[in-house]
Amino acid sequence: MNALVLIVIIVAALVLVGAGLFFFRRQNVAVDTPPLPSVATPATKEVEAKADSDVLVEDAPDAERVDVDTAPVVDEPEAEPEPEPEPEPEPEPEPEPIAKATFRDRLAGVLGGLRGRSIDEDAWEELEEALILADVGVPTTMAILDRVRDRAKEEKAKNFDDALALLRNEMEIELGDTDITLAVEGEPAIWMFVGVNGVGKTTTIGKLAKREADAGRTLVLAAGDTFRAAAAEQLETWAERSDAGFVRGAEGADPGSVVFDAVEHAAAINADLVLADTAGRLHNKTNLMEELRKVRRVAEKAKGQVSEVLLVIDATTGQNGLVQAKQFTEAVEVTGIVLTKLDGSAKGGIVLAIQKELGIPVKLVGLGEGIDDLVEFDAHEFVDALFA
Repeated sequence: MNALVLIVIIVAALVLVGAGLFFFRRQNVAVDTPPLPSVATPATKEVEAKADSDVLVEDAPDAERVDVDTAPVVDEPEAEPEPEPEPEPEPEPEPEPIAKATFRDRLAGVLGGLRGRSIDEDAWEELEEALILADVGVPTTMAILDRVRDRAKEEKAKNFDDALALLRNEMEIELGDTDITLAVEGEPAIWMFVGVNGVGKTTTIGKLAKREADAGRTLVLAAGDTFRAAAAEQLETWAERSDAGFVRGAEGADPGSVVFDAVEHAAAINADLVLADTAGRLHNKTNLMEELRKVRRVAEKAKGQVSEVLLVIDATTGQNGLVQAKQFTEAVEVTGIVLTKLDGSAKGGIVLAIQKELGIPVKLVGLGEGIDDLVEFDAHEFVDALFA
């Protein structure tokens, strides 16, 4: 009984203690209330501005207060100035036109070194040797010097310069005022080009075609050398440069038929000129000469007229050029000479030999590789160059 009472008392005491603790905690709990709206006043603004000016910068575990008002001002990098526009490049000056080559440039005065001599036999012998070395040839040299010697005696030449003046006059008489114009009779006119291989025949045709095209004539080029494919291809390139018509046949085809077709084509389009290339094997081959005769006959059967047969000779071959001229003249009645490669080691005296022995005028001369270096032969300029 006593034990039961004791237990009840203990339980009651515990209940009372727990109730006391409960009421105590209720009294110490904070009640959240909504914040009152703050009213900004001049004083509060100043305080807030001061607070904003103090900044904590944490560069490391220890925070360090930096005062913005006292911190050094870091200059911002200035913007780079915009680059000035580059000046426009000045236009390059136009190249000066290249002067055409002249006889004086090429012949280099083969007789000019004999001035200032006295008239004696040694001087005459040196003059004779100089003329022969200049490719004038022995027969022509002797004939001209005989006349000069006679005139020197008759006119009582005082020194060798007077004799050279007489020689110059004799050369001009020998060359004369020959008509060197290229005939254009016929509708179309036909110019045949003959000569051995390697003398520059195809190149001569190309340069002459460009000159005639620039003068306003319409042309057709005929690749009559059917034995060399390279010749036809080269001539086709020249035709394109001159905006000319072009006719070729199969390799080894009959040259006469190619020229005939070219003349007929030229007549059909009302072209002014046909420039016909021909084969050029060695001049001493009988079949070549017969072939050239046939080409000329066939060309004249077409609607046109062969107004020029131009023999192309390499000036560096010297007296061999005279032999070629004789052979070709017998075959096709050469009307004029084109002397090429006078820019090399040639002395040019072959002009006098051809004129003297064959009476065929030199109409054109090649003084260089340029397209404008094929020029009309000028007898007076030629003689001046020999004595420069």
